[in-house]
Amino acid sequence: MTLFEIIVLAIIQGITEFLPISSSAHLILPSELLGWDNQGLAFDVAVHVGSLLAVMIYFRQDIARMMVAWLQSGFTSQQTDDSKLAWWVIIATIPAVVIGFLAKDFIEQYTRSALIIACTTIVFGLLLWYADATGKLRKNIYQLTWKSSLVIGLAQALALIPGTSRSGITMTAGLMLGMDRESAARFSFLLSIPVILGAGLIKTLDLLQLETQVDWEALFYGIGLSFVSAYACIYLFLSWISKIGMLPFVIYRLVLGAVLLGFVFW
Repeated sequence: MTLFEIIVLAIIQGITEFLPISSSAHLILPSELLGWDNQGLAFDVAVHVGSLLAVMIYFRQDIARMMVAWLQSGFTSQQTDDSKLAWWVIIATIPAVVIGFLAKDFIEQYTRSALIIACTTIVFGLLLWYADATGKLRKNIYQLTWKSSLVIGLAQALALIPGTSRSGITMTAGLMLGMDRESAARFSFLLSIPVILGAGLIKTLDLLQLETQVDWEALFYGIGLSFVSAYACIYLFLSWISKIGMLPFVIYRLVLGAVLLGFVFW
């Protein structure tokens, strides 16, 4: 890849990983519009590392509190708000892991077409609008239960279908369960940590099996740029979401889906 392609793709990955607009839909556009080649497995690992570092550093205090509380409370009945939240993240991660393991080959073979990505971008965008418009928006992140966490986790498993948007579908589920916008977003971002970590490890293992040369300069730029863009995205999104709502992202998804449909049929 050229330096320009590296910069563009790393920033796209960093931003779209956390906004409810579908990273897979955006990574199709450069190849469709500009004829760029696939970014490659090594670069994919690099941008995932950058995104993971961003979310972990941003939520470092939350993560530390949750880990300490979870280790202290463990499986006892004396659970604190932070230990419960740690449990809810674990519970919500399980469906994506199980379904991803069982349906990986099917998903890879049948759901990665531009048509499916265009349709899911539009459909789940409209569902996000409905959840934001009709949700009660009252519950904070500490009012989650294991049942509501499991529902959000099952919704997250739908993001295995490209175009759905992991952050978008988990926020949609959170809003439907009555969470306020910022709490739904924060829980979605916390859920991204084990998911990105798991995906990154799988891709790294795949990479180690390939006998290919690694462009270390591209990886350095990929990690750095995806980190900066992802961190800025998380900060700005959490600062603005309670004020602006989800409608701007819904409109964007509808336009993006229409553009992708245009590539499919014309």
